[in-house]
Amino acid sequence: MATRTRFAPSPTGPLHIGGLRTALFCFLHARNNRGDFILRIEDTDQKRFVPGAEEYILESLSWCGITPDEGPSFGGDFGPYRQSERSALYKPYVEQLLRDGHAYYAFDTSDELTTWRRSMQKQGNASPKYSASTRAYLKNSLSLSAQEVEERIQRGDDYVVRFKTPMAGEVRFYDEIRGWIVFQCHELDDKVLMKSDGLPTYHLANVVDDHLMEITDVIRGEEWLPSTPLHVQLYEALGWTMPNFAHLPLILKPDGKGKLSKRDGDRLGFPVFPIDWYNPKDSKELIAGGYKERGFEAPAIVNFLALLGWNPGNNQEIFSLEDLIETFSLERVNKSGAKFDYQKACWFNSEYLNHYTSQEKVSTILELFPIAKGRSENDLEFVFNLASERIQFKHEIKDTIAYLFEKPGILEDKGVKKAWKTEKVAHLEDCMQRIQIANTEFSAPGLETMIKQYIEEKSISFGQLLPPLRLSLTGTLKGPSIFDIMSFLGLPECLERVELAKKNYTSKTI
Repeated sequence: MATRTRFAPSPTGPLHIGGLRTALFCFLHARNNRGDFILRIEDTDQKRFVPGAEEYILESLSWCGITPDEGPSFGGDFGPYRQSERSALYKPYVEQLLRDGHAYYAFDTSDELTTWRRSMQKQGNASPKYSASTRAYLKNSLSLSAQEVEERIQRGDDYVVRFKTPMAGEVRFYDEIRGWIVFQCHELDDKVLMKSDGLPTYHLANVVDDHLMEITDVIRGEEWLPSTPLHVQLYEALGWTMPNFAHLPLILKPDGKGKLSKRDGDRLGFPVFPIDWYNPKDSKELIAGGYKERGFEAPAIVNFLALLGWNPGNNQEIFSLEDLIETFSLERVNKSGAKFDYQKACWFNSEYLNHYTSQEKVSTILELFPIAKGRSENDLEFVFNLASERIQFKHEIKDTIAYLFEKPGILEDKGVKKAWKTEKVAHLEDCMQRIQIANTEFSAPGLETMIKQYIEEKSISFGQLLPPLRLSLTGTLKGPSIFDIMSFLGLPECLERVELAKKNYTSKTI
């Protein structure tokens, strides 16, 4: 049977970075096995529905190149792909479970259940469950007479339908990441399958939809492990073949203590969402920032997320999406949680920039510096490479090497105080005159040789010449090789900038 995975988020807000990783792993597993990846929107909880959340999910997946084969706006043979549009499908299965004795009606009101729980807590039961050991004391079709049950239904009393968990025994299932997992039935509660409004709960809808959509592999976060025994029992009660289960490890806070949350991102200064999330009621109010708008490249985020909980079995860290598809396997997903490291994400972004193609480099420089139009592609690629050594984000290029395309009108104050001294400026002027007279090839290697010869001849240190030279050409004391900078600028521009610096700052020499 062909592999079919699904990502089934609820549109209750922005997609957390952990949810994005789940979608990625589902996608990679499907593609690795030449199967299909399905997007299903689980919107049965209308009270928590947030306008715009579904669109946000779709945009986030699109940004990362995670393209569903089926889903809302993608089509497919197993739709509709929103649970709210599938409500008529679930009732027959509820009736089957009731008829076969695997489910029952429960008439308890919210107030009655609250009173019962408080009573149980006073008796020493800190966490009372509606379960096999307590349902006989509550108002349901197992404790009431058949006549009373029928009367309640006929007069329109509110009720829910609960799953009838066995009194004893165990639920066993194999997890592709964690191995065999066992739950004791007496530890489980009787979950609600159908709410009083006639709509299914997540549990029933999830299992029915996975079956009808022929999902072969359910890959989700480990927070869903406690729900899996019910899902296993539903498959057995309905006589269906279970999918393979795989529960992914949590993404942890940077200190490893607990699950990563938006609050952690706010506190430590990094996003926990793929893209910006705006207030659904006011599209201009930014609620939470995203990685896209922070300047991250989507492939870098995909690479970073793939290694949060999965390892390739070697020391390779840089993967394209195609590499990940070819290499990924659930067998190499870790059981333990993965610490979130924002600085590592930044490193991946810088590495991705270093892996840009020549054309990407050229396009980036032209986008940031329209004035560069007319320079050769080699020159533009050279500029990108100069900048990429010192940046983590593409937008940093402009501030990093703006001096290559425009004269530094103002030299940084601390640079002037440190490097713009009378003796040093005299050496700078003398050296530039020699370079001009030499009339040799104005290349980085040639310039380096000439300047080193000058330093040796004058018996001075590099600090006596290079700082004022760099300051006059770039306006700062930091940057890439000064010889590369000079070579790019050309002799006339270098001479002009040195003269301009002397003119503007002669009074400040010491």
